[in-house]
Amino acid sequence: MGIDVTADSALVERIDRLLPQTQCRQCGFDGCRPYAEALAAGEADIDRCPPGGDAGARALARLLGRDALPYDRTRGTYRPPEIALIVEADCIGCTKCIQACPVDAIVGGAKRMHTVIEPLCTGCELCVPACPVDCIDMVPAGPESQVR
Repeated sequence: MGIDVTADSALVERIDRLLPQTQCRQCGFDGCRPYAEALAAGEADIDRCPPGGDAGARALARLLGRDALPYDRTRGTYRPPEIALIVEADCIGCTKCIQACPVDAIVGGAKRMHTVIEPLCTGCELCVPACPVDCIDMVPAGPESQVR
């Protein structure tokens, strides 16, 4: 269900660029773009993005000329950027993580081991609860994520 945006598309673009692009849905929308559209249309508040944290909420407030608010902690916890890492030896190839990934960062076939394409992973964590064998760990994004 999309939002009917009458707001300036350039404003939507500017808002979307400020959002972390995790597509985690913690804001209550189906991704960062729908949240940006709702913000531009005045249908959502600036405090709904845990991955953006307080700094993200302040940046949105500045852009939109609204009062700054801390992000709504009831929606989730801010953490530094992470990526998913599949413990390959434990993967049963069920494909549930692939189905849960909103950015297609997980590849593999049915009954075969899966892996995460690290540059594509946004750290949304939607794959973690989908995994029936608990073989997905969230690790800090960056060079240290390559170790395993």
